[in-house]
Amino acid sequence: MLARFGTTPGAAEAEIDGTPASREAAIAAAAGVLGASRQPLFAGLGADVAGARALYALACATGAISDAAGGVALMQGLRALQDRGQFTTTLAEVRARADLIVFVGGLPDAAAPLTLERLGLGAALARRVVVLGSGTDDAAGLARWAGPAVAVETLYLQDDLFTTLAWLGAAVAGRAPAGLPPALRALAEQLRAARYAVLVGTPARLPAQSALIIEAVHRLVGDLNRSTRAAALWIGGGNGAATANQVWAWLSGLPLRSRAGPQGLEHEPHVFDTVRLIADGAVDALLWVSSFEPDAAPPNSALPQVVLGHPDQASACRRKGSIFIPVATPGVGAAGHVFRTDGTVLMPLFAVRPDGLPGVDEVARALLGALESRRAA
Repeated sequence: MLARFGTTPGAAEAEIDGTPASREAAIAAAAGVLGASRQPLFAGLGADVAGARALYALACATGAISDAAGGVALMQGLRALQDRGQFTTTLAEVRARADLIVFVGGLPDAAAPLTLERLGLGAALARRVVVLGSGTDDAAGLARWAGPAVAVETLYLQDDLFTTLAWLGAAVAGRAPAGLPPALRALAEQLRAARYAVLVGTPARLPAQSALIIEAVHRLVGDLNRSTRAAALWIGGGNGAATANQVWAWLSGLPLRSRAGPQGLEHEPHVFDTVRLIADGAVDALLWVSSFEPDAAPPNSALPQVVLGHPDQASACRRKGSIFIPVATPGVGAAGHVFRTDGTVLMPLFAVRPDGLPGVDEVARALLGALESRRAA
């Protein structure tokens, strides 16, 4: 992401229908779109904590449905948590204590390139690393860590990841099926013998219906915790998704894919999917927020849309019925706070190159004020 920023701020201005406009005019036009909408959708939600709080207030005022970019992967983990609970850990605890780390479905490098360093694979603690279902792009990542202190092993899947985890879980629970592959039997024994085993997965990298895979990992962790210590760690929630979900949960009691509508709070993890809602014509306006990633552009649609985005997104948002308002990126153009991928640490971000653009929180509050003024009039 940082490669997309120059050493000095570039020129950025608001646009209405692809034509430059003042920020005040763009906010007024955006308030008009939201005020005329019978069912708006707030999506992307790439903002810091302050931005997410302001967006939540705006969503309540408009009855908007809220869904993050990457919401499909986020919901898989949430569904598993809602159905069966979970036992998870933090990056710091893995770094300090884990002697066996099993990556489920491959390494998380694509989603979070520094994860292996954050897990402490370069530290002095002796540990074993197993990649279950290694991908073709994992070899280089594994080779960096193999050495005297880190034993690295890759295991290929037996049929698919669902079947492999079912067999491994049965073996860990002491119900090893006939014909269990020796490699899985050995891994089950290593898991039971470990002082602290951690299973690490990336929901965005898992196949469809991955909530079943996540539940299988949670059952396996639960069985291990009867006799030793084990936990899961899910890597994801980038582009502000984890932060938005935390904010929605503590302000409303519900995660994302929720709505404060005429019937009160509603949570629909399947129905309130951005792609589904747009394809079904179930929403009539889109507010897209993406202050971090310039490539996280709004989905293609003919809906009236308001985009609070990275300045580089302006060209991708130029069309009739589109209002673009550039916002500062937390940690680059403005200070802020975000939740880390393990969901437990609130990280402060400092402006390394202030650019004078408003934050998402400032624009969202201005939109709410303009909307209330329209209604009063």
